[in-house]
Amino acid sequence: MATIFYFPPSRMAGDIDNIVKPILDGMVRIAYLDDHCIERVVVQKFEPGVAWLFASPTETLESAIQMEKPALYVRLEDDLTWRSAS
Repeated sequence: MATIFYFPPSRMAGDIDNIVKPILDGMVRIAYLDDHCIERVVVQKFEPGVAWLFASPTETLESAIQMEKPALYVRLEDDLTWRSAS
């Protein structure tokens, strides 16, 4: 599973889905052997001027929030518990 949070410097001109493939392809042989192993992607943009709040961000996410924009936060997980339906 991949979680992608994009913090653009201004309103995005393009669609958010256009950034997913280059990010996943760019991590091949760095984070995983092939991006076919990614079964789930959560992606969100956080444009300036739009209110949002993270209740308890990790240190890495906090760093992405605070850094100069554009910034990208990517988290990879191998926890498959999301496959279970309750």
